[in-house]
Amino acid sequence: MPLNPIVEAMLQEMSEAGGPALNEMTPAEGRAMYRLMNEGASKEPLADVTDDSANGVPIRIYRPVPDVRLPCLVYFHGGGWVIGDLDTHDSPCRLLAKQIGCVVVAVDYRLAPEHPFPAPLDDCFNTTRWIVENADKLNIDPAKLAVAGDSAGGNLAACVCLMAREKGGPVIRHQLLIYPVTDIAMDSNSYTENADGYMLTRDSMVWFWNQYASEAPDNDPLVSPLKMEDLSNLPNATILTAEFDPLRDEGEAYGSRLQAAGVNTLVKRYDGLIHGFISMTDLLEGAREAVVLAGSQIQKAFDD
Repeated sequence: MPLNPIVEAMLQEMSEAGGPALNEMTPAEGRAMYRLMNEGASKEPLADVTDDSANGVPIRIYRPVPDVRLPCLVYFHGGGWVIGDLDTHDSPCRLLAKQIGCVVVAVDYRLAPEHPFPAPLDDCFNTTRWIVENADKLNIDPAKLAVAGDSAGGNLAACVCLMAREKGGPVIRHQLLIYPVTDIAMDSNSYTENADGYMLTRDSMVWFWNQYASEAPDNDPLVSPLKMEDLSNLPNATILTAEFDPLRDEGEAYGSRLQAAGVNTLVKRYDGLIHGFISMTDLLEGAREAVVLAGSQIQKAFDD
């Protein structure tokens, strides 16, 4: 399918504006650029949005209605483990809270290169466990817990599920993986087809991986969940991918592996779209449809 015309115009405008590529920036410059890119996104009004801390890890709690015990979705933001924060992903967290009718807890995990693997993953897993342990304080139902993330956050969400299985909990009902990073190899067809020109580039992914996991073994499944030999007994999954995305094939490969292992998994590719589309709901019908689909999948998991 051809590139979505709205996306095409946006990429053309970015190209004409010029400026250094992400992989030519310092982490601080990349973080500032990413915040600027996302600061204009609309904000769904909710009953309550509160910043808090989970054993020292900053979190933001989104509550669609007040004073009701609700299911909980834990959200890990994207940004290659290097850029991104609570503000860059404020808009999709608000939309998911409203769409699902649940509490969303966004996790501001430590970032590489200051804190490389496994620090970001440890923050995500420990915060997820803390949320269950503090369910009464948060007024959530700990029996209805899901995790989600986009890009590097999708990697972290998948790995939190792997860790929860190995450690005997917490019990996670669903994993929403939005164009997730699942393989450090970067050798798929989509990496060749979409290496440049579609916002996320191969060179940027090399830069991200070097910041996050340069000292980690390439075959560590908590770095590359696609390398986990046994993917059985994991939470049901929804995996969303984009046609013009270097990460397309590894996300879909992870979905196929989950299905083969007996995990109820929906894999949905959004044709014509690029990496990062979940933050473009103001512009793209496909992004809005993705939020509705993701919400319905998580609602179903909570209701089953």
